[in-house]
Amino acid sequence: MFLENSNKGSKKSGWIEVIAGSMFSGKTEELIRRLKRAKIANQKVEIFKPEIDNRYSEHQVISHDANTIISTPVSTSRNILLLTTDVEVVGIDEAQFFDISLADVCNDLANRGIRVIVAGLDMDFRGKPFGPIPALMATAEYVTKVHAICMQCGNLAQFSFRKDVSEKIVLIGEKNVYEPLCRSCYFDKQGKQRSARS
Repeated sequence: MFLENSNKGSKKSGWIEVIAGSMFSGKTEELIRRLKRAKIANQKVEIFKPEIDNRYSEHQVISHDANTIISTPVSTSRNILLLTTDVEVVGIDEAQFFDISLADVCNDLANRGIRVIVAGLDMDFRGKPFGPIPALMATAEYVTKVHAICMQCGNLAQFSFRKDVSEKIVLIGEKNVYEPLCRSCYFDKQGKQRSARS
């Protein structure tokens, strides 16, 4: 679907690709697949993830299917600019956890001729746009929306339902805390959860 940048020797053209969807939809899997293809094409690749996401590893991006790729944890999106000298492809996982400046950082990288591939949740557990993802989707050349399977009915899932009653926007967790649901099942379960609390 995406061609590795082949403008060797001429003016490089950068762009932004966003892979967005719910929890357990394969975002990280797709990010890793694209980054490995770029490495096979002998391109210089750097991968970043937010420092706060250390569920599986501090220095690896790991998908739910246990595919891995080495990454650099950073505390702010601006640090990515400091660490991307002489690269052709930049990968960023769990982008929703970065500050709002991530969209500016990615656009700056693309304007310098770098292919930028970003993966992240497009909505938080409340079904609201999450962090810098909406701005990235608006400015990206390519947006891929991936879906999980609804754990209640088997339809396509686009919502990340939080089983925990915490109201914190950022709550790192796995299947013990979140489950993917379709629109109908999400709003049904959310209503039941609210009723149980009152």
